[in-house]
Amino acid sequence: MALNRCKNGHMFSARKYGDTCPYCNSNLETGNMINNRRLMLDDPDKTMSINGTTDSVNPVTGWLVCIEGPQYGKDYKIHAGKNFIGRADNMHIQILGDNSISRINHAAIIYDSKNRSTYLLPGDSSGLAYLNGEAVYTPVALSAFSMIEMGQSKFLFIPLCGEHFEWTNGNKSEENED
Repeated sequence: MALNRCKNGHMFSARKYGDTCPYCNSNLETGNMINNRRLMLDDPDKTMSINGTTDSVNPVTGWLVCIEGPQYGKDYKIHAGKNFIGRADNMHIQILGDNSISRINHAAIIYDSKNRSTYLLPGDSSGLAYLNGEAVYTPVALSAFSMIEMGQSKFLFIPLCGEHFEWTNGNKSEENED
């Protein structure tokens, strides 16, 4: 299945939407249409261009594991930066089957690689998120095996990166401070 990537990084079906992004309504440049086509691999964290080279890898920094609710037993990968949670297709962590979780931005989990810490943030929606039974109104730090509740679902937070491990990228040089 051919997918397009708009200039804002959204992935969408070329067959269904043509060359207009359904998320931000930006058009693809017709001269670069081949470069914008991607093939998705079994691992959604990797994309492969038509010539077969891997474009990027976004390593996992932790997981949410559903321990109660419609997606019982399913895990969700957390990556560096902001991971928005909701039921919509464009959410980084898409939780299906629990209609009491907001479609868009119910909550967010942020991994801050500079400080090597993970936080839970409340979302833009009317739904609440709970950390270890307490409502989250401001950013709160997550620790290993923290319990997060949203809608009718409960999740355990399992960290990979943090105090004991951090991904390093040998291909990138350190930024020079001027």
